[in-house]
Parts: sequence; C-alpha cells; structure tokens
Amino acid sequence: MTPGFWNDETGAPAYPPAVLLKVVPFTYARGIVSSRAIGRACGEHVTFIARCGDQAPHFTTIAHFVSTLSDEIAHVFAAVVAICDRQGLIGREMFAIDGVKLPTNASRQRNGSREEFVRQAEKLEAAAQVMLTRHRTTDTRPLEPELDAKDAARVARLQHDAAELRTWLTAYPDERRGPKGTLRQSNRTDNESAKMATSTGVIQGYTGVAAVDAHAQIIVVAHAHGTGSEHELLVPIVDALAPVLAPASLVTANAGYHSEVACRRLEERGIDALLADNTMRQRDERFATRGRHQKAPAPLHDKSRRVSATKATTFTPQDFVYDPVARTCVCPAGGSAARRPRRDAHGGWKESRLRSPSA
Repeated sequence: MTPGFWNDETGAPAYPPAVLLKVVPFTYARGIVSSRAIGRACGEHVTFIARCGDQAPHFTTIAHFVSTLSDEIAHVFAAVVAICDRQGLIGREMFAIDGVKLPTNASRQRNGSREEFVRQAEKLEAAAQVMLTRHRTTDTRPLEPELDAKDAARVARLQHDAAELRTWLTAYPDERRGPKGTLRQSNRTDNESAKMATSTGVIQGYTGVAAVDAHAQIIVVAHAHGTGSEHELLVPIVDALAPVLAPASLVTANAGYHSEVACRRLEERGIDALLADNTMRQRDERFATRGRHQKAPAPLHDKSRRVSATKATTFTPQDFVYDPVARTCVCPAGGSAARRPRRDAHGGWKESRLRSPSA
C-alpha cells in the first residue's frame, strides 16, 4: 500500500488509493466537491457505496488524499480527457471559458502584507514583554502575590500569536505579486487564496475557471486561481488548452476576461477568439430590455437606500426601516438597531430607544 495511506500504529482503517481515486473523480462528475459530502455519500448512496466497495472512507481521509496527491490526481483527469478525445467527444471547434468565485475557509482578517505582519508580531511581542516586566516588578515587592491567571493566559496567548506570525514569515519570505509586479495581500491561513468582491459581498477564496468544448460539453480544463481579476486568467487557461486546440479552434469568453494585453497575446499566438468588451451590452440592441430580467438584490446586500455619512448630516424617519414585530430598525448605513428597555423621558413622554450593537 502506498506510504501515507496505511496506519498500523493506531489501528485506524486504511483505504487503498485506487478506491479513493475512483471515488473522487466520480463525485466531481456529480457536482460534489466537499470531503464531508463525499464521505457521507460513500456511506449512504448506493452508487457511491458500490464505487468504493462498501468501505465508506472517512471525510478526513478523503481530504488528506486530495490535498497531498493533487498532482497525481490531475494526471488522472488528463487521462479522462484523452479517453473522451478518442471517443470523439471533443470537437475542437469552439471552447467556452467562464468561471465562478468560490469561498475558502481562510479568514479575511488574516490578510495583509509582510510589512504589516512584521509590525503585528513586534506589537504582540512588545505587549507580552510589558506584561512580563510588570510581573517581575510586582515580584520585587515585600508581599509577592502570584501572577493573576488572566494575565498569565494573556501573556501565553500573545507569545503564541507572535511565534505563529514569525513562523509564517519564515515560511513565506517573499511578498505576493500580480502579473504587473503590483503588491498583493498575503493570507496567513491560506496564502494562495485572495480577497475578492462578489455580488453578495467580499469573500476570501479562489476564482474557479473552466474551459468547455462545445461538441459534447466536455470540461477539458479546470483551474482555481487566487485572484479576483478574471482578465488575468484568460492567457493561462488558453495555455492549458494548447494540447487540444486545433488551428481552426475558436475561444469564447465574457467581458470579464477582456483586456488589451490578453487580446494582443492571443493575436501573437494566432488563436481566434471572441471576447465581449465592457461596453458591448450598451451597444447591442438585443440587451435593451436586460433590466427586467435581472435578479433582485438580496435584502441584506441592497445598498441602494444607503446614505453616505459624509454627504448627509440629518436623517428623517423615512430614512429608517422599522420592523414593528421584531422591534428592530435598519439605519441608512445598513446597520441593525435593537430596542432598548422603555423609559420615561422629559415632560412625561414615553419613548423607545433603539441602538446598534456597534454604536
């Protein structure tokens, strides 16, 4: 059995890599990309149970398998594409490129440059030193009280956080850079991910990009990139398409992938492409009624009624949305205010105050 997938020391179940390799691509074909969901399907779904030989691997085993052998699994996907090609399922006439932004478990609060991380580590170390100095000063007094438990825990936490930062800085000695050399924020949880804007807010994650052959809708290339700028990804995805591109192949993509640099590089390589530009919808009369088909924004992310605090100094009751059932109120900035206890006001008036938790 392959090293790393046997566990004689603790007696935990071991699974042949061949079984896991059969399960993972099969679940991807069904749109399941979560280790927990794959593990659950292997124990509940009869098709998956047959695929894994009724062994039901644990989700942690699946996650470890995918994270440590991603390069080997990629060769299997390449072999699948080759089989599809031999079966005549790849026409090579047109390839459509599109993508989606996928969140990761990395925290957005752990973003920053190396310079910022160094300052954070120095600040934590200085705070820990202040606590220790105060402790030593207290010990010199005639009556020597023990270090308070909370202070001790705080010193340990500061030292741990500082050591964690220093370890990360050692493991990643270089700053992240974009294609033009511009500085990009690093992330201490997942340094390959990026902070990116979506229609429902800002997420920490990846941009997943796929290229699909038009003949039988076969996905021939699929990548995940730690950037929210789609126009940077067109050339890399076309480079990955090179083994299946034919001289007459046509590449199509939406306006997010359009840029002068990308168009110039495709022209230099002699690749025919149809790319929408950012103003295409305004010029094309077929999109004149596109507004009626747009999905309504989510209430929590609707910023149309929000008023900038720098432009308005006084608000009227119409600027607030009050829910009489829940007794909560949404302010012009989008924050939710909860009701405080009822109290007497000056002049005998009764009033009900609402206050935002962040106020």
